[in-house]
Parts: sequence; C-alpha cells; structure tokens
Amino acid sequence: MRIDRRVPIVLLSLALSILIVMVVSIGYGEYPIPPLTVIQTVLGLPTDNLDYVFVIHTLRLPRVITACMVGMGLAVAGTVMQGLFRNPLAAPDIIGIDAGASLAAVSIIVLFPSLPISLLPLAAFAGAFLAALLIYSLSWNNGSSPIRLILVGVGIGMITSALTTLMITFGNIYDVSQALVWLAGSVYGRSWEHITALVPWLVIFLPLSLLLARDLNTLNLGDDLARGLGNPVEWQRGLLLITCVALAGSSVATAGTIGFVGLMAPHVARQLVGTTHEGLIPTSALVGGLIVSLADLLGRSLFAPIELPCGIVTAAVGAPYFLYLLYRNRNQ
Repeated sequence: MRIDRRVPIVLLSLALSILIVMVVSIGYGEYPIPPLTVIQTVLGLPTDNLDYVFVIHTLRLPRVITACMVGMGLAVAGTVMQGLFRNPLAAPDIIGIDAGASLAAVSIIVLFPSLPISLLPLAAFAGAFLAALLIYSLSWNNGSSPIRLILVGVGIGMITSALTTLMITFGNIYDVSQALVWLAGSVYGRSWEHITALVPWLVIFLPLSLLLARDLNTLNLGDDLARGLGNPVEWQRGLLLITCVALAGSSVATAGTIGFVGLMAPHVARQLVGTTHEGLIPTSALVGGLIVSLADLLGRSLFAPIELPCGIVTAAVGAPYFLYLLYRNRNQ
C-alpha cells in the first residue's frame, strides 16, 4: 500500500481535533462541565459530583460518539463513490442511495406507526440496498459505466424523494412530525444502543474499503486499462458499491439524512494528502467525523436554547460548496 508521508501527521492532527471537539461538546450545555472533569469522567477516574457521571455517560457521550461514527461512515462512502464513478460530484445523498434509505424509513414511520422503532435502521439499510441494486440494474448494458450509474442514480433519487414527499403529505400529523425530524438529520437522543448497532457495520466495511483502495486506484485509470491489468472490473465495482451502500445505509439509519458530508469530506481530504486512496480513505473518515461533530456542536450552540439538527448545519455549508464544485468543473 502506497501511503503519502503527509498521512500520519494529518491523521494525528485530525484525531486530536476530533478529541478536542468531543470534549467541548460533552462539556457544553445547560449543565456545563469543565473540560478537565469531562476527561476524568470519560477515563473512569473518580469525581466529586456523581451528576457528572450520569450527564456524561448517559446523555452526552453516546451523542458525540454517534456523530463522529456517522460522519466517518458517510465520508468513506462518499470517497468510495467518487473514486468508483470517477466524478468529484458523486455522493450517496446526490446519487440516490440516501434517498432510498429515507423512503424506507419514512414508510415505516408513516404507514406502519405501530411497528417498533427498532425496525427503522433495518428498513433504512434495506431501502439503501434496494436503491443501489436498482441503479446498478438499470445502468447495466454489457457492463456498467460510471456515467450511466450517475445518471440513473440521480433519476432514482428524484423518484424516491418525490415518493417520500407524497407520504409526508398524506400521513398523520404526529407521524409526519416524527418523519420530518428524522429527515432533517440529527444525533439528538442517541444512546449506547445506537452505537452498538452501528459499530459492526463500521468495523467490517471501513477496513474493507481500505483493503479495496488499490483496486479503486486501478479503476480510476479507466475500465479498459483496468481490464488490461487483469482486474475483474465488474466484480470490484460491485463489491465497492456494496461497501458504499453498507456505510451510507447504516449511517443514515442511525442519524437520518445528514447531507453533503460524503461530498465535502473527500475533497478536503484530497487537499490534505493527495488522491491515492490508501491515504485518502482514512483521512476522509476523520474529516467526516470532525465535520459532523462540529455541526452537532454548532447546532446546539448557535441559537441556544433552540437546537438545530446537524443535518441543517451541514446543508447550510454543503449546498454552497456543491454549487462551487459545479462551477469549478463546468468545463469538464
């Protein structure tokens, strides 16, 4: 694996930045906690106030860990997708994978309100997988090209978004309010159960994406050259697409639709460590974790005591950035 010599320093800097944001986020709130006390409590050291233990371990620590993990999953999914499609504008929320997850989750909330909420993550992942399967099937024509995958994905995303809006329009007002909060993208109220459900997906598919980094580098050279080097292009593309769906679907299932993280994080990471995916994937993961952690902290603090979902904060930054990318790549 070829690793740029900038990667270790950048990864260490990003990891320290995430830890600082986490400590600040845990200590911030209506019940403020000093940073040193936060560190002592998280490490299990004795503290004078037992209320700190409850506030940190039960209310705030699961939330900040979930934000970081969701950001990592979305960022790596976006990195894999941009490399797979050879398009800097590709991302799970733009291609339609997130829209498929949202449609399935909203269907559960609006049409089957009696079902337990624990089925929501499974439904969201199933929706993302079906959307990806439909995109891949409709784009197949003696092989799958990146251009066809993107165009079909955008179309599927529009259709599923329209169906989601239709369900919200005709749903019960109480169920619709729940669905809208979920669609906004938030880590509010996340618990250790959510972390337990998300960890297996990241533990399996984050290392897998790193193992497939070399194949992703080869696919970036073009299908003909990749086949000439002896690579099974369709098999690799399918495996990479499954990895992307697993990371995006599990992240959306945990925190809702937090948009533009999968678009922004890979571009920031490329500016830091270059384009080789062996270093780009872990750097992008930490950048994504930092983005969502910061978005959650800003959403809690900007208009306190009113709390903005972190999905709104990332959209406020990501939408102008997307327009900038469109303008920058207008001649390509």
